[in-house]
Amino acid sequence: MFSWSPPSGLRGFRGRLTLWFGGLTLLTLLSVGLYVGHMATQQLAAASGEALHSTAQSAADLLGANLREREQEIILMSQLPEFTGGHLDQPEVLRSLERRQAMHGEYAWLGVADEAGVVRQATGGMLVQQSVLQRPWFQAASRGVYTGDVHEAVLLAKLLPGNASGEPLRFIDFAAPIRGADGRLLGVLGAHAHWSWVAQTVESVVQHQGRRPEVEVLILNRAGDILYPERLVGTLRVPKRITADRYYDMVRWPGGMEYLTSEVAVATRTANDLGWRVLVRLPTQIALQPVTALRQQLLVLGLLAALLFAFVAYRLASRMSYPIERLAQAVRRVEMREGVPDFPDEQDAREVAQLSQSIQSMTRSLLAKEQELEAVNASLETAVTQRTEALTRANEELARLATRDPLTGLYNRRRFDERLDECFQTFRRTGRPFALLAMDVDLFKRINDTHGHSAGDTVLHQLAQLLSDQVRAADFVARFGGEEFVVLLPETGKVVDAMTVAEKIRTAVDAAVFPAVRQVTISIGLSLSDVSDADASAVMRRADDALYQAKAAGRNRVTSIVLESQND
Repeated sequence: MFSWSPPSGLRGFRGRLTLWFGGLTLLTLLSVGLYVGHMATQQLAAASGEALHSTAQSAADLLGANLREREQEIILMSQLPEFTGGHLDQPEVLRSLERRQAMHGEYAWLGVADEAGVVRQATGGMLVQQSVLQRPWFQAASRGVYTGDVHEAVLLAKLLPGNASGEPLRFIDFAAPIRGADGRLLGVLGAHAHWSWVAQTVESVVQHQGRRPEVEVLILNRAGDILYPERLVGTLRVPKRITADRYYDMVRWPGGMEYLTSEVAVATRTANDLGWRVLVRLPTQIALQPVTALRQQLLVLGLLAALLFAFVAYRLASRMSYPIERLAQAVRRVEMREGVPDFPDEQDAREVAQLSQSIQSMTRSLLAKEQELEAVNASLETAVTQRTEALTRANEELARLATRDPLTGLYNRRRFDERLDECFQTFRRTGRPFALLAMDVDLFKRINDTHGHSAGDTVLHQLAQLLSDQVRAADFVARFGGEEFVVLLPETGKVVDAMTVAEKIRTAVDAAVFPAVRQVTISIGLSLSDVSDADASAVMRRADDALYQAKAAGRNRVTSIVLESQND
């Protein structure tokens, strides 16, 4: 009796159909997976790069502002009457130095040296009667204000306690000349600030933004050498940036590891630009880890789907080829006249239609898998968009906090310095003059001591509102620091006009009722821009000097320092 056996091998119909279905399924899923992975990689890298740039920018801004504030603090301190009086050995000088060190823990040493370079008084009695004539900060400050780059301790190394880690002490120098009323150099005020203060400044920003633990923050000097962190100083070479048209780069560092990197220059706006840069980096492998996991999942899914569809295709091909093979065998028997042919019956012929339905079912399953992949891609895009929007809102809030005083709502000193420089540059280009009012609340310390700091804050807040109400919309009001305020008067070139505004403010404050303390007075110093001014700080210095004169003359008054060329 004749027995039929189905053919086997990949050259047969069922083998080819199995290979085609399995291969097409795998190719489709892999292509979709590669496309989704590529798009996700770009979007995730962009979001992570923007986040790194935001961290670097915030750290650089805060570091620059703090350096500027320390420099201005030393400048103002060098202009105090006990320093400019010409007697650097007075006890008041030492008390001022000790108070300043107590207020700011970042200062390791504060001292004054006479014009010959001999330290006359210093905090902790360190280096007193020793010569600092050859120190760079003394030589530079003899000519003008000086802010030095980070360096290891030289004279103070044996006088100060060392770091717990055993690393050498490193400092940043601030110095300013002390000049008498006649402009003669009386000596130099110097300060050494701990380098750890700079590190803490940077860490406070990145911790506030909730950085990932894998993110590294580096501070570089002008030559590109690492200043922070200590463990990388002298051991790691920073590569050059690859592109300049983005806020971040994919950079391959020494050792072969690739990092997502963002770099921002520190705008110190000090007397001498230090050329520092803040660099933030994150291993690319960690930054793109979610995309890597997604690719692996898509690959596994593609392989499983390919195996499944190959098995299904083989089964369907077997069932569809069976009636055809029976028909071919029957024809062959007829041709060879080997007996009665065994033709496929009607039930076997209907299996072809069933195979068609099975193929349609597999197609629907494949489309469903593709839709699932599209849904995953859309979900990832939505998450990236939400993170980007949150980052934008955080940047806007940081910009507002960086320019506004939180107590009074006025612009802060940083924004005032920028506005003063803008007015001065406009004056240099167009000749359009401006006036500057520097004012200080009289006996404000007594208010705090008598009524408490809460009452003092209330007075400052009410005074800020009163100042804003007394000036024009074009004028600029800012809190300079503590109980000090400043007002810029654009388009004001006559002394009488500026004096009118100043008296209006002084009178309004004198007549106002402050619920917390009843009455408050202010002293005002006035100065005008002049073509002889080398920079904007010259106008500020005249206003400060005028303010000191108003204080010395009995307070609650307006005093102006007017150059001969400014007399009406």
